Amino acid sequence: MATLVIRDLDPEVKARLRRRAAANGRSMEAEARAALQEAVGSIRPTRRLGTFIHEQFTEAGGADLPIPERDSEARIADLA
Repeated sequence: MATLVIRDLDPEVKARLRRRAAANGRSMEAEARAALQEAVGSIRPTRRLGTFIHEQFTEAGGADLPIPERDSEARIADLA
């Protein structure tokens, strides 16, 4: 588990968190975890990066580029 430190929290926000925690029978820490989970827990990417990139090019119609013939054999790089 990760540790999160929140600095410069507005005192009113802290007071509301304390009241919410008491109303739910939880510690402030447990309430903060629950609030964060509510806020970001349901956010799921609707598509992955590769799918996103593919869709961008598909919508553009692609590009038909001529592929020139090789005039020599491919060479292996000398990394010595």
